[in-house]
Amino acid sequence: MLFHKDTKISVLGDGGWGTTLSLLLAEKGYEPKLWGAFPKYVSEVKKKRENYKFLPGFELPKKIDLTSDLAEALKSEYLVLAIPSQFLGQVVKQLKNKPLADKTFVIVTKGIDAHSLKVTSQVVRDILGPVKIAVLSGPNIAREIAQKMPAAASVASDKNDVSKKVRDIFSTQNFTLFESSDMLGVQLGGSLKNVIAICAGIVEGMGLGSNTRALLFARGIAEMARLGEAMGAKRETFMGLSGLGDLATTCLSPHSRNRTLGHEIGKGKKLKDLLKKSEMVVEGVETAKAAHELAKKHRVTMPISEAVYKILFKHEKPELAVKALLYSGLRRELD
Repeated sequence: MLFHKDTKISVLGDGGWGTTLSLLLAEKGYEPKLWGAFPKYVSEVKKKRENYKFLPGFELPKKIDLTSDLAEALKSEYLVLAIPSQFLGQVVKQLKNKPLADKTFVIVTKGIDAHSLKVTSQVVRDILGPVKIAVLSGPNIAREIAQKMPAAASVASDKNDVSKKVRDIFSTQNFTLFESSDMLGVQLGGSLKNVIAICAGIVEGMGLGSNTRALLFARGIAEMARLGEAMGAKRETFMGLSGLGDLATTCLSPHSRNRTLGHEIGKGKKLKDLLKKSEMVVEGVETAKAAHELAKKHRVTMPISEAVYKILFKHEKPELAVKALLYSGLRRELD
């Protein structure tokens, strides 16, 4: 299905990923609105035509209409939610009791609410009711996609026509979407991999080698799938783009905030000091809390995620990550 270029699309969240998606849409001929929560910064970006904090080095074409007026952004038919998961609920609550029947929400936020232990689509529907939703997730480093390097992602919805429409809107020559019906699995993969990526940074910061990182990938994806299956997701989803693919890029990329934070912790730095210096939200920190609680709730063994939780919040030493990788409580490899 081909979409008319006057289809109205708003991206809520002017971080690196939201800005990149706006660039992608503008290149396809759309005229997206890019909403940011801080009027002063939005005004500066509008003048400079560059998101100098979150995606420096890329000129924002005039087709992208920057705004801090949420009411203006809500006039669009498609609302892309690119807000950090910690703040998603606060923004979505402002949409409650608005006319939303003709809206489609495209969720690109990755994370699990640490209080309700729900993924983002569940958080949105708890607040807004049975709105139309698609989730988009995969190995997507924003800067690389802005540079038009080949990449792909999964798009999932509980309505086939919605995922097809979103796929048509966002797919380009360099960015392909593959459809999935497993909304829960796609979101869990995109969230839990951030915790594993922190561990990848920790072992790298400790000076450990390729064998250790390969061990981390294999055991990390196994525990992600183990929890996902216990929660009702499909195990095979975690072997795809939103699971293994996203895990690999987040653990390896020098642009990964989660890997970078873990690397500094592996070298002996303190979490509170690292978070103070970061302009961007490091999603895996809050997700580590959620993974800890979900593992208890569903009685699933997750030694790597548990080690990250204890290192971040219980003052355990980075060496605990190595013990977690060699955990022998699970005798069979695929359990």
